[in-house]
Amino acid sequence: MDDMLKDLTSASLPTVALVRDLSEEELALPTPCAAFDVRGLLAHLEWVAETFESMAAKGPRPEQGEYTGDFPERMGRTLTAWSEPAAWEGESSIGMPVAATVNLLLVDLIVHGWDLAAATGRSYQPDGQAVERALAFTRQMAPMGRERGAFGDEVEVPGDATDLDRLLGVTGRDPAWTP
Repeated sequence: MDDMLKDLTSASLPTVALVRDLSEEELALPTPCAAFDVRGLLAHLEWVAETFESMAAKGPRPEQGEYTGDFPERMGRTLTAWSEPAAWEGESSIGMPVAATVNLLLVDLIVHGWDLAAATGRSYQPDGQAVERALAFTRQMAPMGRERGAFGDEVEVPGDATDLDRLLGVTGRDPAWTP
């Protein structure tokens, strides 16, 4: 629990910083996540944070809503909810142990953080340990992720690629993407 909460916290920091730095004009920009422009991606991140906050409290899965602009606050509440030992017990609503399911949040924070940075031309440096954990989990879950439409086809990256680029490639993103 402690190591994962540390990784979640460190992964959330650069993504929250990116979100806080966005301007209204940037909300319509395309992202590497073809289903979303920046506004849609932010709405998705808000829903992800709310979903995991509810999951920590053993509550129902919320509906995804429209963009509200409160991702940093939602993420703060989510991290607080996961600081409770009881949050880590049992199975999630998707039938996996909760402790394993939390890796999905980690992957979303890192990959969608990169999506936002790439879309807006900002730099993005997630914590290396968090990226390593996300990459290991994603490699195991990639077939199911593709089957469920969460990941695209794997993008091949060079042999000397960074772990972040490898993670992006496994999720179906091209690390060289530009708007």
